Amino acid sequence: MPARRSEAVWTGTLKEGAGRLRLGSGLCEGAYSFSSRFEEGAGTNPEELIAAAHAGCFSMFLSALLTEKGYAPERIATTAVVHLGAGPAITGIDLECEAIVPGVGEAEFQALAAEAKAKCPVSKALAAVPGIRLTARLLG
Repeated sequence: MPARRSEAVWTGTLKEGAGRLRLGSGLCEGAYSFSSRFEEGAGTNPEELIAAAHAGCFSMFLSALLTEKGYAPERIATTAVVHLGAGPAITGIDLECEAIVPGVGEAEFQALAAEAKAKCPVSKALAAVPGIRLTARLLG
């Protein structure tokens, strides 16, 4: 399996400094600062990148589980919200998923979504987060 890398450069003090985050692929690069991380300032932050990784990983893992059971998912859309609290620490993650999967029943869909939440590699990596909550909705 391939190894993935990204990079960050920070210059200056915590509150007055600034940094840049860059994905190894070069497809995404952005500025980050104290304000963009701990307030509502412009720019990105590590938690936003964690949220994107978690949403992407969960969606792909759920698709794999559904496919393994013989279903052909049409669309799986997941939003992840990472909560940063005092410490600072990641205090929770909310996964919100909506999916269109012809033929699957609600109970089986919920069971597979719960399995994807527990077993996707990013969820496993984030196991120290006190609460990863899932809301999964089967559409159509």
